[in-house]
Amino acid sequence: MAALRLIGIAGSFNRPSKTYALVQDVADRAAQRYGFDRTVYDLHDVGPSLGPALWRKDLDDQAKGVIDAIVSADVLVIGSPTYKGSYPGLFKHLIDLIDPHELRAKPIIITATGGGDRHALMVEHQLRPLFGFFMSHTLPTALYASDRDFADYKVSSEPLSKRISEVVSELAAFFPVANPVLAAAE
Repeated sequence: MAALRLIGIAGSFNRPSKTYALVQDVADRAAQRYGFDRTVYDLHDVGPSLGPALWRKDLDDQAKGVIDAIVSADVLVIGSPTYKGSYPGLFKHLIDLIDPHELRAKPIIITATGGGDRHALMVEHQLRPLFGFFMSHTLPTALYASDRDFADYKVSSEPLSKRISEVVSELAAFFPVANPVLAAAE
């Protein structure tokens, strides 16, 4: 039996990126607990054809490959940097190129990063409604991290680490026996 696939997408161009680091941390913990095959992408991985594309057919093979991975994943970890209280336009453009039925009923962990606490509700006011439109299952615990939660682009905050563990545990509602040996070791 093939392993279930987790895809992470960090809606950031910056490298290194706190958003990418958060998505990767969540993806790594979920993969370890449930035995998922996991891949994490950022907007660099989507490539230069994203910006000028009006339709999915306008994307090059690199970008089409990332979208195909997103829509065929068993679970997603979505992360966005906060830009003026919301997600960046190019990240939204990537999501706009996905047909709503392709994410229907897909479990999604939503995450965001920002410079400070002012943007903490971005996950609830921007990302949750966006994926609600797609009729996805956004997990109850959302993650927001600010600059103080990272050291050298790694999660360093104990409260954030505990929240990551909580949301990874919530995946058990969708994958109760995905990898019982790994889950028993928790």
